[in-house]
Amino acid sequence: MLLTLKVLEEIQAARVDLVFRRWRKPTVKTGGRLRTAIGELAIGAVEVVDPAAITDAEARRAGFADGDQLRAELFRQRPATATRGRTAQPTEASLIYRVEVMFAGADSRLAMRESLLGDDELAGLVARLQRIDERSALGPWTARVLGLIATWPARRAPELAEMEGRETIAFKTDVRKLKELGLTESLRIGYRLSPRGEQVLASMRAMATGH
Repeated sequence: MLLTLKVLEEIQAARVDLVFRRWRKPTVKTGGRLRTAIGELAIGAVEVVDPAAITDAEARRAGFADGDQLRAELFRQRPATATRGRTAQPTEASLIYRVEVMFAGADSRLAMRESLLGDDELAGLVARLQRIDERSALGPWTARVLGLIATWPARRAPELAEMEGRETIAFKTDVRKLKELGLTESLRIGYRLSPRGEQVLASMRAMATGH
């Protein structure tokens, strides 16, 4: 679920606590979390609703003047984009979803990135990366991609993907897997290793060389 910075700031200030979307299928679920530019959002109930039944009070909770303004936005024609096409590009059969949202604090990965691991935790995380490599059709890629980011911080993702001989979208998906483990950080352009990522890469390189 994509949200503008303006809407995110309204959610953070507790002035908005509802989001309405016209989706083929929901991209968030009840009880889930959504990471955004301002931190994490907690997702409450995700329900299909009749757009005609949306009240003015609900519309104001979503940042609109009234229900008519909200409905006009929901059914406004939008140009197709690659991102929306992959996820929730509306069709004639799309439904209207009412999503409860609440600001839940800073991205939990921030503290993870900065914290270094003890010996047992480090060994466990390296073993987890090795299992990811074993399941991948690409073979062992995790240390290679960490090394690529370490060598070329703030390099554009398409350029890094080209160095790997891969499509950009697939490459970025794999980098997100590393980010979920607190090993990389997204920059305005490209990525860099977190302190934890540097520690893990050093350990993997030491294992590879037998030192």
